Amino acid sequence: MAISATGLNYEIRGTIHQIVELHLQPGQRVMSETGGMIWMDPNIDLDTSMPESGGGLMGMLGGALNRAISGESVFLNYFQAEGSSGRVAFASSFPGHIVPYDILPGRSLVAQRGSFLCSQDSCTIKMETTGLGKGFLGGEGFFLQRMSGPGTVFLEIDGELSVVELEAGQTIKVDSGHIAAFEDTVQYNFEIQKKLKNIFLSGEGLALATLTGPGKVWLQHQVIRELALRLIPYLPSKSN
Repeated sequence: MAISATGLNYEIRGTIHQIVELHLQPGQRVMSETGGMIWMDPNIDLDTSMPESGGGLMGMLGGALNRAISGESVFLNYFQAEGSSGRVAFASSFPGHIVPYDILPGRSLVAQRGSFLCSQDSCTIKMETTGLGKGFLGGEGFFLQRMSGPGTVFLEIDGELSVVELEAGQTIKVDSGHIAAFEDTVQYNFEIQKKLKNIFLSGEGLALATLTGPGKVWLQHQVIRELALRLIPYLPSKSN
């Protein structure tokens, strides 16, 4: 069993389709996307509500609207151990890896939409746009998830993963669909491909994402959208 810098006991199990089991102390509370929990002890209290993002009622409604526009559920599930310690487990929605990350006060972690699995309730999650041009050129939608601390978050990353440590000023170009997450010190941008033949023949779209350090970047080897497109020819047609 591991313990995070913020005092959360957890255990990640599995190989190609992992779960994370959280061991909560009395009164300790965590939150998750709806549908992520697979089992919990009887003394774990479940409460479903809109994210507690601060700013009172208007802030809560604004955050819910933002999540709805981005395609996420407007609700989160909150789990709290009542009376004694208890366990609750969450599973990723696709074969891959669960990655823990400790967010320090005043810092944040930026991830692709849908990467958030669960976290301590001291964290806040906000959806933010990447801009019309970025979303159009990258083909991965217009929204990112910004998770702010303090607290420990758990990401679900599709397929295998690579972690790249960028030094100050160091830049890499990445197919935007393979960007799982990056630290808030990393600058995120796009660069238009200069060669016309690359745009039509490379399969990488009009632009590649550029990530500039310092900071850590998590890259996922599998992109669900690409996997779905490859499976289409094998699906039965209506005539069959």
